[in-house]
Amino acid sequence: MSASWKQLLLLRHAKSSWDDPDLDDFDRPLAERGLKAAQLMGRALAARDWLPDLALVSSALRARDSWRLVAVELPALPQVAFARTLYNASAADILSQIRQVDPSSGSLLVVGHNPGLEDLAKQLAGPRSETKARKRLEEKFPTGALARFVFEGDWSGLSSARLTHCLRPKDLG
Repeated sequence: MSASWKQLLLLRHAKSSWDDPDLDDFDRPLAERGLKAAQLMGRALAARDWLPDLALVSSALRARDSWRLVAVELPALPQVAFARTLYNASAADILSQIRQVDPSSGSLLVVGHNPGLEDLAKQLAGPRSETKARKRLEEKFPTGALARFVFEGDWSGLSSARLTHCLRPKDLG
């Protein structure tokens, strides 16, 4: 990807466990299905060479665990920043954090939560987006889903991008 082109990967955390109803939502771990889905998504990123330079990850346990399982599948570990501000963030709040990313970073992975992440993905999907990817995004953006965008410019000016793929764990395994 040339210096002016950017890749944005929005990954919803994998399926979390509700086995312990006394746990605070922030501290819920991944369910067995989530463990498998995160690994599948990591393999998919590596196989497609969609490798982030930087990962912004919600500091909620299920997001951190999703990231950990994705990261072990990547050929090299990118810089990672854990952010409490991504937990329950709105689309506008997530976009604000993305716009602060250093312009030298060419590929960014954000691991977060719905509804903010899905709302942002739908908001960003510009007119040149792939029809199949847009349809999948509109149908459902379940836990473990990934939306891939490309755009030309800097993070600070991001308002619209080309949605190229929307992958769901069930599509991979």
